[in-house]
Amino acid sequence: MQITENTKVTHPLEPLSGREITEAVKILREKKNPSANVRFAQVLLNEPNKEVVINFNEGDPIEREAFLILLEPDTNETFETVVSLTRKDIVSWERIPDVRPGFLLDEFDAVEELVVNDPNYQAALLKRGVTDSSLVMVDPWSAGHFNINEDEGKRLVRALAWVRPAANENGYAYPLTGLVAVVDVNKMEIIRIEDYGVKPLPPTEGAYTPEEAKSYEIEARQDVKPLEIIQPEGPSFKVEGHSIDWQKWKIRFGFTPREGLVIHTVGYEDKGEVRPILYRAALSEMVVPYGDTNPAHNWQNAFDAGEYGIGQLANSLELGCDCVGHIQYFDAIMSNSKGEPFTVKNAICLHEEDYGIAWKHTDWRTNQVEVRRSRRLVISFFATVANYDYGFFWSFYPDGTIECEVKLTGILNVGALEEGEVPKYGTEVAPQVNAPYHQHFFNFRIDPMIDGVKNSLVETHTVAEKSGPDNPNNNAFYAVSKTFKTETESVRNIDLPSQRTWKIVNPNSKNFVGQQVGYKLVTGENCLPFATDDATVIQRAGFIKNHLHVTKFDRDQMYASGKYPNQHKGGDSLEHYVKADRSIENEDIVVWYTMGHHHITRTEDWPVMPTAYQSFQLKPVGFFDRNPALDLPRPAPKKGASCH
Repeated sequence: MQITENTKVTHPLEPLSGREITEAVKILREKKNPSANVRFAQVLLNEPNKEVVINFNEGDPIEREAFLILLEPDTNETFETVVSLTRKDIVSWERIPDVRPGFLLDEFDAVEELVVNDPNYQAALLKRGVTDSSLVMVDPWSAGHFNINEDEGKRLVRALAWVRPAANENGYAYPLTGLVAVVDVNKMEIIRIEDYGVKPLPPTEGAYTPEEAKSYEIEARQDVKPLEIIQPEGPSFKVEGHSIDWQKWKIRFGFTPREGLVIHTVGYEDKGEVRPILYRAALSEMVVPYGDTNPAHNWQNAFDAGEYGIGQLANSLELGCDCVGHIQYFDAIMSNSKGEPFTVKNAICLHEEDYGIAWKHTDWRTNQVEVRRSRRLVISFFATVANYDYGFFWSFYPDGTIECEVKLTGILNVGALEEGEVPKYGTEVAPQVNAPYHQHFFNFRIDPMIDGVKNSLVETHTVAEKSGPDNPNNNAFYAVSKTFKTETESVRNIDLPSQRTWKIVNPNSKNFVGQQVGYKLVTGENCLPFATDDATVIQRAGFIKNHLHVTKFDRDQMYASGKYPNQHKGGDSLEHYVKADRSIENEDIVVWYTMGHHHITRTEDWPVMPTAYQSFQLKPVGFFDRNPALDLPRPAPKKGASCH
């Protein structure tokens, strides 16, 4: 693959180039001499301290460091190290006991090859009428933690399987339900094959392209006319490295194998100065618990960021397919298990979109109309996690709003049914195809910097005024606010009856009417888990029980699920971080927001899902003295029309 090189590093947050990854691994090998079988679970930029980044000026010297996670498969040992690329030396080296790094891309192919070529597994396939193992698809699912003595100390996957009806056709429509191969990934050995009984293969096909469909016709609609997006003068954004200037926004971004797209150092120009809003924001974890009791499904609780690495699963995007308009693409450079750099070409898409009316008013007495059109700058990537596909989109608007949207599509994870069987914990989406109910929880780590690093979190709810002479028509209501002082106070949920809202403020910065400047967290669709506190997924990811947590900044607390969630029994995660009960008033704080998608499956989700959308916004509240989009230009009307 092509490796994109940075000819010159101009900022401390610029991601590692392929050359730098190679250099870091070389230094590590020379200084520490790891075994020949060592696997590099992660090689990425060791981000400098916040003070270094904030105080950086163009031309300042830049210390480049790489952070590496190494796995010694022969001894099941994990090491963390920081390598100085500037000084070509080891900065730190530490053995991390009792942890298991997430899965590496190389291991996905190795597990499938191991399983389908195993004689005992092939015998189980024959029981199901599968004679051609080359058509079998094996997905390595994270094993979780279920207190199984035989599994303790091992780095495992539970391999689920499907069979294609023919090469390149949709195998996810034909689950080999009940057949699970448990694989020791470090040794690349099958430690057992679990067979919960033969289920018949579904009788109907699950094709979703016209070339594959045989029993039904997929004929393209003929009445869809071309819809062109034209920017004859080019885009309004300017890019230098991983820095973007768009209208009044200043944005830096990066990419990691675990988080995917990372938004850095966001500011908005106001009154001639760039005012900081965010220091860093990214997906922290994605937890997908399933609600089926069938032994083929009841252990499925995927941590798609911490166990699989949502970034390393990024797609290469295509112009006109994934993104339309005037697009600028960026490659994502990561390392494989050998410490060699590889590139996901066009992993990140940057473009502008028209977004309708920004603001409008018609003076009905004079018939004078003033209207301004909005647009948004969108930076995004898509990742495929086995059957599911997820898009992550960060949008920036002229009025100072920031939006994060997740798009969920792809193919449902399904099981087979006996003829006439009616599932209790799922939906029969096609004859003898059961799509279990499940949920998707997305936790985002938001490191705010509202006019500076010292911020607070204010909760506001609305109260109906009591009846009485001061409220003669019983229509009055008012807002009541409080500032969280410690971390435990901040563990909160959405509450519609009280219209509970949360706002990040800077108590040291005031607007022109004396209010603390701030940004409100605007929540969208959400849900809560149905797994009980005794469920292993709650023990490992109890943070999904609450929509909001606020912590004091700690650079070692980057992920809601902890550093090493793979097969971890719990304890090193966000719901435990807040137990320190540190001060969060007028401090350097981190806001963690969890949003959930409750998926009661339906026939319309089959054989490939229409996209579902999940989002939240950060919206200025008192940050600006007036509507910051007043200065948008009047739109150019069509001939003979007037927009004012």
